[in-house]
Amino acid sequence: MTVYGVIGVGAISAAIVRGLCRAGQPGLPSTVLLSPRNAQLAAELARQFSTVHVAESNQQVVNGASVLLLCLRPQDAQAALGTLTFRPGLKVVSVMAGLTVHTLAGLVTPVTDLARSIPLPAVEFGEGVTPLFPPSPAASALFGQLGTVIEVQDERTFEALSASTATVAALLKYLATVAAWLSGTGVPPSLASRYVAAVFSGVLTPLQTAVEVDFEKLTREHQTLGGLNEQFLSVLEQAGIFSAVESGLHQVLKRLDSHQG
Repeated sequence: MTVYGVIGVGAISAAIVRGLCRAGQPGLPSTVLLSPRNAQLAAELARQFSTVHVAESNQQVVNGASVLLLCLRPQDAQAALGTLTFRPGLKVVSVMAGLTVHTLAGLVTPVTDLARSIPLPAVEFGEGVTPLFPPSPAASALFGQLGTVIEVQDERTFEALSASTATVAALLKYLATVAAWLSGTGVPPSLASRYVAAVFSGVLTPLQTAVEVDFEKLTREHQTLGGLNEQFLSVLEQAGIFSAVESGLHQVLKRLDSHQG
C-alpha cells in the first residue's frame, strides 16, 4: 500500500491531494499524511477526505510515508529538511523549483530514489501535464493518476520547462486587462470576464489533446490581412511586448540556474 506524505501544504500540494482523493482509481493510498504547516488548509483537507490525516510533525510524515512529496518554498528547504532523518528506501518527489537533483540528494541523504516535478493546478481535476526528472516509477505512478506525465531526460530541459510556467500569472493579468477594458467601455464586469474567459478557452481547449502544436501557424490562422487581429498584434510587436517576454524568461531561467549545484 502506498502512503503519500506531504511536507509543505500550500495551493499546489492541496491540488495534488484533492486530485488523488477524487481520482477513484485502484491502488490509491489509504492514507495521505500532511505536515502541520498551514494548519488551516491541512485541517480543511482532512475534514474533506477521510483518507487524509494531519501529522504532528514533519518527522512523523517522513516516518509514515512510502512516497514523500516536498512542496516547500525553495528558500525554506534547508531549514525544514535539515533536522529530519530519512531512510534509504524512501521515495522522494520534489515540487520545489530550482533545487537540482544533486542539491536534493544532499538534503534527503541517504535517499537515492528521488525525482523533480512541475505539477500545475489542473492535477486536481486529472488534467495535469507534469514533467518529471529523472524518470521515476513512483513519481509516474503518482502523477499518472492526475493526468499526463512527461519524462524528461536531462535537467537543463526540465529547468527550461519550469521557467516557462512563470508566464501563467502574466497571461492571467493580460486577460484581466482585456476584461477591465471591456468594463471601461460600459460592458457589465461579470459579462466582460465571462466573455473573455470563453473566447480564450475556445481557442486553447482544443490544444489540450493535440499531439503537436504549431503556435506560429495558429497565429497566422487567427489573423487576416488588414484585419483587427493583425492590427492589435502589430501594436504589441511595435511596443516590444514579445521581446520583453523572451527577456523575462531568460531572467527566470538565470534565477533557476543560480540554484544549480
